[in-house]
Amino acid sequence: MRRVVVTGMAGISPIGNDWPQVAARLKAQSTGIRYMADWEKYRGLNTRLGAPADFTKPAHYTRKQTRSMGRIALLAVYATELALADAGLLGDPCLSSGQTGIAYGSSAGSLEAVAEFGNMLINHAVDGLNATSYIRMMGHTAPVNIGLFFGINGRVYTTSSACTSGSQGIGYAYEAIRHGYQTVMVAGGAEELSASEAAVFDTLFATCIRNDEPHRRPRPFDRDRDGLVIGEGAGTLILEEREHALARGAHIYAEVAGFGTNSDGLHVTQPNSESMQIAMRLALQDAGLEAADIGYISAHGTATDHGDVAESHATAAVFGSRTSISAMKSYTGHTLGACGALEAWTAIRMMNEGWFHPTANLDHIDPKCAELDYITGDIRILECEHIMSNNFAFGGINTSLIFKRVA
Repeated sequence: MRRVVVTGMAGISPIGNDWPQVAARLKAQSTGIRYMADWEKYRGLNTRLGAPADFTKPAHYTRKQTRSMGRIALLAVYATELALADAGLLGDPCLSSGQTGIAYGSSAGSLEAVAEFGNMLINHAVDGLNATSYIRMMGHTAPVNIGLFFGINGRVYTTSSACTSGSQGIGYAYEAIRHGYQTVMVAGGAEELSASEAAVFDTLFATCIRNDEPHRRPRPFDRDRDGLVIGEGAGTLILEEREHALARGAHIYAEVAGFGTNSDGLHVTQPNSESMQIAMRLALQDAGLEAADIGYISAHGTATDHGDVAESHATAAVFGSRTSISAMKSYTGHTLGACGALEAWTAIRMMNEGWFHPTANLDHIDPKCAELDYITGDIRILECEHIMSNNFAFGGINTSLIFKRVA
């Protein structure tokens, strides 16, 4: 089996669009949660909290290049441009040689384009549709637009699996390189902020409705949590076959050591602790590691009642109470298709710098959650060789990624 390394990373998030910005916000425990005044127009929507990214279309993107892109694709393409530049591969011939593929996803396409088709069905008129409506709406809009923009012509995996879209993208990219199908892979996920996505969770009574406390929400694993907050962003990792990376003198951030994924096969929305455990154990088995070898866990940590409890008990069953753990969604909200990639990017960066962020707003650990080594209060200085990043999605799809520090 070939070894797989990370040679480029970039993200667009509610707390910054480059690592220095994001690191500063994490260290200051400054979240990106905002009161969304525009959502007041939606009758019956209980939550008014969201986490928007500070992002506009880059000035150097032409109309012709972007006419097939909604906001999701724009976020994905720009994060990928930054990651390819970071890897030293922007404009490299390998992108159009068939050696490079894409594994990337989002929960859905851009909701503005979905509304154009909704208008047709409701008003019985096609006057809102145009030649790009479907391209912007389709579930594979992010990877397709990435391929078009950069001329990538290898295989494409569309990982449209809600909260595991980004992490499955990384995992499937890793497997494609490991088994020799591709040499380089663009991996990750993206999501745009929309009141309709907040409504999905609102109807399940899973959103935070403490609308007057944006700075105190969400609160993963906390006794006083009351639901999740939706965010947006994009994260891209460039994965590469190790010998190819070494031959061109690339900077290597980490090695992808293991990946596990499975499904519950039980319920569309209710999390299952046993299946989560299995995903983590699959990743450990794939990496040839024991639980004690993992120094830090990036939790899914949505701040929902059932999700936090199930995840904490699954983690405790595998790791006991000795492994440090924290949840990035306490800063960014739940970025859905982007979260797996953004959280992996952040965890790798922190591993290399020897510190890890606390879970923001975790003041009183819920007694229903398992006893874990939750990082609270301040950053934790910690040297470790391996980290794990976990994500769990609607539909019972579970993922676990392990990254190894490169000396």
